[in-house]
Amino acid sequence: MAIEVDCRGKKCPEPLIMTKKALDSIDRGRVVAIVDDEVARENIIKFAKNQGYGFLVETKGDNFYISIDKEAVTAGKPEKGGCCEVVPSDGSPYVLLVTGDTLGRGSEELGKLLLKNYFYSLKEAPRLPECALFLNRGVYLTTEGSEVLDTLRELESRGMEVMSCGTCLDYYGLKEKLAVGSITNMYTIAEKLSAFRTITI
Repeated sequence: MAIEVDCRGKKCPEPLIMTKKALDSIDRGRVVAIVDDEVARENIIKFAKNQGYGFLVETKGDNFYISIDKEAVTAGKPEKGGCCEVVPSDGSPYVLLVTGDTLGRGSEELGKLLLKNYFYSLKEAPRLPECALFLNRGVYLTTEGSEVLDTLRELESRGMEVMSCGTCLDYYGLKEKLAVGSITNMYTIAEKLSAFRTITI
């Protein structure tokens, strides 16, 4: 019997994460993901291909039904790149350098949404950063009022160190509003950046 995952109405990256969780819960069998968005459909199809799973896509009205078969075989090595890849593909230790409170250039509203989605996706990554370093406007994410506080607290509880630049907190008048992680200095930040591969967002 197939596991049905209704992802209709969900925004990226939730459909992919919901589908991945369903597949991770079984050794073998079928998962049917139902989506109503073409981007979600393509993300799930690419994930299935990268993992070496067989799949079939059916269109029913405005919905897409993606049947994914997981067999007890060794899948090929996932391709590099693609939507929702949030960690180095070789599994090496790394640190995350967060330099702002939005992701990408353009709409600030979209940038905040993308950054929120990034941290949400990071919770499902096979390997978390050794630490996340927040500086400049990035410190707004670790202080009161941040939309990603709960996510950062969960990541911290799972072993990701959360560190905010003290100079930056002082500059923006946020030191008393720090709500997750610890305060650090530029010497420590430089040490971390020298010791590990760095992903900057």
